[in-house]
Amino acid sequence: GIGLYRTEFLFLGARSAPTEREHFDSYLRAVQELGNRHIIIRTLDLGADKAVVGDGDVREFNPFLGCRSIRFCFRHLDVFKTQLRAILRVSAFGRVRIMFPLISCLDELRRAKAFVHEVMDDLEREDIPFRKDIKIGIMIEVPSAAVTADILAKEADFFSIGTNDLVQYTLAVDRDNESVADLYRPADPSILRLIRNTVAAAEAAGIPVGMCGEMAGDAIYTMLLLGLGVKEFSVSPPSIIPELKKIIRSLTCSAARAVAEKALTLTDPEETAQFLRAKIKEIVPELS
Repeated sequence: GIGLYRTEFLFLGARSAPTEREHFDSYLRAVQELGNRHIIIRTLDLGADKAVVGDGDVREFNPFLGCRSIRFCFRHLDVFKTQLRAILRVSAFGRVRIMFPLISCLDELRRAKAFVHEVMDDLEREDIPFRKDIKIGIMIEVPSAAVTADILAKEADFFSIGTNDLVQYTLAVDRDNESVADLYRPADPSILRLIRNTVAAAEAAGIPVGMCGEMAGDAIYTMLLLGLGVKEFSVSPPSIIPELKKIIRSLTCSAARAVAEKALTLTDPEETAQFLRAKIKEIVPELS
């Protein structure tokens, strides 16, 4: 299936926001191509490093902490509801789930879900079919969300840990800034503890938790993440999938947990990375 279907491509470079039909046609093509496999459609993740339709005159001093992702959607409800209508309509044709990006607190999740139900009411009045039991999940990519994952898990149907932003926001590092790029360290103890906390909250609530971002597609971290309890990986490019599968098939659950437990005792990110590389070499020598 598709663990993260990005929808920003419909907006980037466009002179106006896409119509409901344009949204619908794009999603329907993906759903039909997947057959019976699931697809998680992430609502707009605009702002920050992505150009924003209709906000051409808005300049933010710190866009990564400004009006982006779900915050952008709350300020542009016409755009948000148009997209939600299309996602809900296409849910009648396949195994579609909705995922909200950059949720930082329970109030944002509740507001976003309220708009989904509002659009559902509209579609019902118009006698347009959709899945009433569609799953609604969130990305865990802000430290506040990871810390309060137990609260969010009570009202979300699933989690997806977005490691790129989670690392940036937790360590206060712009990964595209060469001056501080060396401080962008996914193996930092704070990141591992936030992942562990998120997975534990999801397991306690009985909801699935996956992961996307560079960390999910880096073979160095596969054993660690499995040991922490991450069971679904959304990776790009597809060429990395055979490598990850080889690692997963070479592992036992107990071995993965042992790697995670050891990694959590380490305090130096580089030492942790070296430990994980050594484990990869030990278990799957041909990938080292």
